[in-house]
Amino acid sequence: MKPSIDLAKDAGLEIDRGVVVDDRLRTSVASVFAAGDIARYPYGPTGERVRIEHWAVAQRMGRVAALNILGGDLPFTAPPFFWTTQYDVTLSYVGHAENWDKIDIDGDLGKRDATIAYRRAGKTLAVATLGRDRTSLEAEVALEAGDQTTLASFGRNR
Repeated sequence: MKPSIDLAKDAGLEIDRGVVVDDRLRTSVASVFAAGDIARYPYGPTGERVRIEHWAVAQRMGRVAALNILGGDLPFTAPPFFWTTQYDVTLSYVGHAENWDKIDIDGDLGKRDATIAYRRAGKTLAVATLGRDRTSLEAEVALEAGDQTTLASFGRNR
């Protein structure tokens, strides 16, 4: 997907493969906020800017942006996620890992019962699960809280 950024560019907002925002979803113009598929925001574990194309993330961003427009001072910390069920396989993914230096796997991929943790420089960036919905939810909570101690246990025998 290619975001439509012409209006933002014409308004003088900082652009980098989307509209650049801070952790409060403010653009480079302090009174202008951006959320959803167009916004590139700092992702928690790394601080690297990401742009996520998922409706649930857009909804969560919209809520935080609206509260901040109304005078709040809330960071956007919700990790991106998706899930899918294909026949008898349920796959969930939470976090964001464009690259990593280590993958830890707990369980059996062949039996469709596993947790896969993507790590870089000792930090867990994302967790994928096969048939382990509760584990996926636990990883989401830990990612949102920035709890790297708990995240270190994912993908290892727990």
